[in-house]
Amino acid sequence: MDPRSIENSLRADIAACTTPEELEAARVKYLGRKGVLTSFLRAIGEARPEDRPRLGAETNRLKALCESLLAARRAQLGAADDRAGYVAPVDGTLPATNGVSGRRHVISLTFRRIGSVLEGMGYRLARGPEVELEYYNFQALNFPDEHPSRDLQDTFYVSNDILLRTHTSPIQVRYMQEHKPPLKVYAPGRVYRNEALDASHQAEFHQVEGLYIDTDVTMADLRGDLLLFLRDLFGSDIRVRFKPHFFPFTEPSVDVDMSCFNCHGGGCVICGQSGWIEILGAGMVHPNVLRAVGIDPDRYSGFAFGVGVDRIAMIRHGIPDIRMFLTNDLRFLEQFTER
Repeated sequence: MDPRSIENSLRADIAACTTPEELEAARVKYLGRKGVLTSFLRAIGEARPEDRPRLGAETNRLKALCESLLAARRAQLGAADDRAGYVAPVDGTLPATNGVSGRRHVISLTFRRIGSVLEGMGYRLARGPEVELEYYNFQALNFPDEHPSRDLQDTFYVSNDILLRTHTSPIQVRYMQEHKPPLKVYAPGRVYRNEALDASHQAEFHQVEGLYIDTDVTMADLRGDLLLFLRDLFGSDIRVRFKPHFFPFTEPSVDVDMSCFNCHGGGCVICGQSGWIEILGAGMVHPNVLRAVGIDPDRYSGFAFGVGVDRIAMIRHGIPDIRMFLTNDLRFLEQFTER
């Protein structure tokens, strides 16, 4: 077959292709390992020596021509496919359908509200890892090995000394290690405990803890900050009371009740007819915790408090079951908006 016959043939075959599959078959026919042009190139070795340069040049020209024709036909077929799938533009003058807009989860809204209040009181945001070392979660916070207080914070272990944090207090320890007093921070985040699930307990929940370290900090300062914090969240007529309690990382330690924002102390369903709602735990930072982070307890003192974000959301919005936060039921979640 001479070069002109090959050229006429490949032009006709490529022009006749109507699908990408047919075009690929034409490519293999002419450029494949056993294709027409490949065979023509091999046959040059049998030609007379004086004809070989001309035949080699013709082969290169035909290969370039074939590749060019294939590319052009491929583009034409692609354009045809685009036209086949063409969809008329939307008429922008028509009224729009109602779209679905996203919104923040009620827990996120509560985090933002608590953070806004605390930052207005001079607290700075601090963050830390959810997968934590046992040292920061327990030992540095005055939880001795084998002490019964650890049973109340049974958690999920990754290894012998790595666990999912049970509270956000490890953030405070890390912050105190890296900064010198005076310190005033709040630590929000997700925490984990091996709980029996019910309407008020979840294995995964959320906390915000506050920490204030300086000279001459007293329980009176703690009471003043908590009163301001709770009044900003629940109303200006809120009262607080302290009840003795035990936490390994504070001494003295207290449970904090607030007067019921719904019945104002008269007794209702929300407060169980008592007029008071248990809202958070607090206390003066234990000297052992200060020593563990290199702060002199004879010079500095401070307080810490921790509040459950899920509990705050349940009280503020009248939510009866903590498990509702994690069911992803849009009928429930769409009730809550920014305010």
